Amino acid sequence: MIGGVPVPTFLGHARDLYRMGPANNDKLSALRVAVSVAVPGVFLVLVGRPELMMYAVFGALTGMYGRHESHQLRLKHQGQAAAMLLGGVCIGVALSVNHINSWWLVLVEALFAGVGSLYADAVRLKPIGPFFGILALGACASVPTNVPWAVAVLIAAASAAFSVVIGFAGWFRRRTWLAGATRNISLLRGPLNRAGLVHAARYLLAVGVTGIIGVLTGSGHPHWAMAAAAVPLAGADLPSRVHRGIHRIVGTFLGLAVVAVVLFPGPLSPLQYFPGHAAVVLAAVVILCQFPTELFMARHYGWAMVFFTPVILLVGQLAAPINPGVLVTERAIETFVGATVGIATAVVVQRRR
Repeated sequence: MIGGVPVPTFLGHARDLYRMGPANNDKLSALRVAVSVAVPGVFLVLVGRPELMMYAVFGALTGMYGRHESHQLRLKHQGQAAAMLLGGVCIGVALSVNHINSWWLVLVEALFAGVGSLYADAVRLKPIGPFFGILALGACASVPTNVPWAVAVLIAAASAAFSVVIGFAGWFRRRTWLAGATRNISLLRGPLNRAGLVHAARYLLAVGVTGIIGVLTGSGHPHWAMAAAAVPLAGADLPSRVHRGIHRIVGTFLGLAVVAVVLFPGPLSPLQYFPGHAAVVLAAVVILCQFPTELFMARHYGWAMVFFTPVILLVGQLAAPINPGVLVTERAIETFVGATVGIATAVVVQRRR
């Protein structure tokens, strides 16, 4: 028991690592997201700018929202999600263009996490919380921007708009419109306001503390740890937050094995079979991994991370290549530190009944 809340045993969490949730038309939503990533990704490869794929991917994550809602509700839901994702991209690119140092990144990203939490709770985003916006901000801020700020943001916005079109495309087949259907918006007043503020404080504290640890220890990518710290906090209660943190660590470590196979020289790496076309191969792997990411996202978060980890790391490698050994090692350390701080924050900061 922690704070009067029962916490599953280690054995219980271990069992959950291989327990798959029920299917719910996941293939269709996974296909929508995969197409949303593939089309702008292929376009950028064809025009010879695969290094810009990061901005397209973050815009395309708009397609992950509103997966089981009716078309007009999904349209509104994805518009609300796009606002948060594009906000993260805009701020991140602005930090990169102005060469802001790591301390400013920690401050801005922590504040964005807190404000993003309030926004996500108010509009009831699902996937829950501001994680993808936090991730977009940190990733875009951490790579040099070799195009004008407006171009990078326009790529993300165009990709988000395309995702919304893909999400709404089914309406043209059924042409059903539910009169009076609206998305429930939480009025953050009274108890809901207090709960929202406490939840925002968790995000602010977890992301900020993790970023400070990263800067003080000389981490090359503190934004990875800050994003990982936000993951456990999306759980509905303490046990689910611990559960998500463990899934994040284990899933990321398995995903890093996939990244190592792709980037390290060896008979299994696809790079050796297409010499001189490394960027195209990495872009193809990103596109292929997006489908299983969304396929497992609602059923098993750990398995989703196995495929999402290559997506994020390889688009970063396209934008700003670094030594693969350093990439894998630092991501493993940052993820473990961030998820651990996120779990600890969930344990320490609890709302009084």
